[in-house]
Amino acid sequence: MHSLSPFIHNDDVVSTVNHTPVKPPRKVLDAPALQDDFYLNLVDWSSLNVLAVGLGNCVYLWNACSSKVTKLCDLGNDDCVCSVGWAQRGTLLAVGTNSGQVQIWDASQCKMIRTMEGHRLRVGALAWSSSLLSSGGKDKNIYQRDIRAQDDFVSKLSGHKSEVCGLKWSYDNRELASGGNDNRLLVWNQHSTQPVLKYCEHTAAVKAIAWSPHVHGLLASGGGTADRCIRFWNTTTNSHLSCMDTGSQVCNLAWSKNVNELVSTHGYSQNQIIVWRYPTMSKLATLTGHTYRVLYLAISPDGQTIVTGAGDETLRFWNVFPSLKSQVNHSLKDIEQCSSYLLD
Repeated sequence: MHSLSPFIHNDDVVSTVNHTPVKPPRKVLDAPALQDDFYLNLVDWSSLNVLAVGLGNCVYLWNACSSKVTKLCDLGNDDCVCSVGWAQRGTLLAVGTNSGQVQIWDASQCKMIRTMEGHRLRVGALAWSSSLLSSGGKDKNIYQRDIRAQDDFVSKLSGHKSEVCGLKWSYDNRELASGGNDNRLLVWNQHSTQPVLKYCEHTAAVKAIAWSPHVHGLLASGGGTADRCIRFWNTTTNSHLSCMDTGSQVCNLAWSKNVNELVSTHGYSQNQIIVWRYPTMSKLATLTGHTYRVLYLAISPDGQTIVTGAGDETLRFWNVFPSLKSQVNHSLKDIEQCSSYLLD
């Protein structure tokens, strides 16, 4: 996997974001065999700054501090990786497979902790909530798994009529949002086995899901090729807030944790990455460079850098969001100006 080693790439022409220039990708990693499959989730970035990537039947780890590449596992010729997901803290990584298994690995030891059954078909979506792991599959089901318990799963959530391709827990770990190839966005609470909220406005598969870290109950979702829209929901009041037609397939969504902005990645037909200001949904930047659908997205632990992956077999890194420190300094300046005005 020496070809996964980063190399400098400065050919991409990029727009600028109002609060800070968006520089061209600082690194591009070759990712041979990165699948061009809308329903998979093959890239995730851990709180300890390690990137996990599913390539064919293997999972590789890239340490963003040292640029060291480690081969975590090989599923063999009869299986392949369909999803990867880091626990919120620590070194545990969940791996969803084409055969329907969910494996838990300790990345610090490159050791598999356990294998969990349940799904009959591939597992394309994973989401952690502390020690609870949710997995979504092509069999239309979501399984809730407590990795501390002996049983493979503690509950089974049935509500989707087609493959589950998006799963995200809210920041307070009280609500789970799921998206499916049935064009539905469902919301579950910690104890429900039936959805507590159902949203059917999208007209294509819902893979892109993101909870706001700034506003409780604010949920964003994006639809596939026949839909192209980003929609916003308030799950507290059960209301549809707004809709933005992006003009192309929405593959991923992620909020900045430092500012009230979000990023979307797209497929047919423009393969672009867009940074938006919320709630005005004004475009701060449009980033291009990928030649295939931008199917994979993850954010660095400091919230400043995103990594995007595509069927062009590259992972590209973009500095799109400001640091939390710069926002604090900006706020302090505002306070100083306000205080000066009041004193005058």
